[in-house]
Amino acid sequence: MYKHHQIRQWYCGFPQMAFHQVINWRKSHLTIISAASAFLVLAAPSVMNLPGSRLLAENVISQDLDAAIFYQKGVTLYNRKDLDGAESAFRQALERDPNIGMARNYLGNILLRQNRLDAAVQEYGEAIRMNPNQSEIYYNLGLALQRQGQKEAAVTAYRQAIVIDPKIATAQYNLGVLLQELGQPQEAIAAYQQAANLDSGNENTFFNLAIALQEQGKLEDAISAYRQVIQLNPKNTVAYNNMAGLLVVQGQTAEAINVYKQAIRQNSKDAVAYHNLGITLYNQGELKKANAALKNALNNYRTQGNTEQTAKVEQLMQQITQQIAQQKLQEQQQRQAGKKPAPTENVATPEQPTPTTPEGTPAKPGDVPVSFGQESK
Repeated sequence: MYKHHQIRQWYCGFPQMAFHQVINWRKSHLTIISAASAFLVLAAPSVMNLPGSRLLAENVISQDLDAAIFYQKGVTLYNRKDLDGAESAFRQALERDPNIGMARNYLGNILLRQNRLDAAVQEYGEAIRMNPNQSEIYYNLGLALQRQGQKEAAVTAYRQAIVIDPKIATAQYNLGVLLQELGQPQEAIAAYQQAANLDSGNENTFFNLAIALQEQGKLEDAISAYRQVIQLNPKNTVAYNNMAGLLVVQGQTAEAINVYKQAIRQNSKDAVAYHNLGITLYNQGELKKANAALKNALNNYRTQGNTEQTAKVEQLMQQITQQIAQQKLQEQQQRQAGKKPAPTENVATPEQPTPTTPEGTPAKPGDVPVSFGQESK
């Protein structure tokens, strides 16, 4: 019997990775609070169908005719989303023939969908005992363990699924998520790259890959991955903000400004994009343009009820107003003296805004299990 406590021996403790890094630019400049530095969060593992699941080599489900009939009834009810009826039918099939591994996998899927995780792990364990070479069962076990928070055990299950079938893109992706959470960025990068090779249309894979690359200081590669995210989903403003922040760090300020503006075109209420655009323009000495961008950031932060960032923007806007007034006074005095006005430097740097986490990108396991010979829809 494959007991739950046996699963626990697969893992030991690893430090959990932090998803917030602060990227500092020159000391005389403001620090951008873009998603590139503050919003490094994992996208949710994608809900995808695996490639067509393999049928068992055996054509006969069971030598017991009644068991086979109950099994087929369970499959029919499962496909109709009648999980309670399907569970009852599968259990009746197993009462007559306890060695129907496919029925165990289906039961695990039902229990996983109902969030009965301990029982799901038990059923998948039994299914693996009966069918140790089925990648789908290991993948489903990985989902259940990941939802339980047993990250190391889930990593083992996903890896076994990949050993049996290296072309399961979702297993590679979920493995990458776990490895990134466990502070193993190099292995996470490798898993994401494999997932991207298998499924080049999953924006979440490229998003998480970009974050992992960024955390390893591979900024050019990270920028390239963010570009791929934007190509797949032009409305992903978090990716615009992340990429623009890296472009600033790389000294590509003009392109960064353009990318912030693209984010704003996609979402005119993106307070973070306005804020970062304002900071970037301020650091370029474009005080009036910076003030205009910050005004939009201020209005949107107020609408969101974000009092902390509202106060930060107000402070910066007051500083800009003072600098503009000082600049005008200096220009007037220099004109009266017959001298060419000198440029005004931005010497005062207010406190860096506190990072916050954006909505819409939770780090949680996928929850669509796979059954033999069919796809879960």
